[in-house]
Amino acid sequence: MDSVRAAVYLGVFILALSVLCHGQGAMDGRVAAHEEQLAARDLAEALEDLLEGDEDNRITLDKRASVIPRCDVGERCALKHGPRIGRLCDCMRGTACNTFFLRCY
Repeated sequence: MDSVRAAVYLGVFILALSVLCHGQGAMDGRVAAHEEQLAARDLAEALEDLLEGDEDNRITLDKRASVIPRCDVGERCALKHGPRIGRLCDCMRGTACNTFFLRCY
């Protein structure tokens, strides 16, 4: 009789433990989904702030599209930053950017 009672208690304990663990797993899934929604909302708000920001914070269309504007002959086409040369614009066909004068010729 004692062994039957112990088996019943053990079965009830295991059943209660499995129900609690299953409920905890479901809660973890809901918490993770809620955190993902919050992260997506924060990302959307940051992007909206960037797009609606003032002129200093905006990314120009030319830079976003990776399009380099065209330069006329005689205009500055590059800028020297120490040992590096950064391009400002692309010279028109038939001309090239002179690396000494940093102008289209």
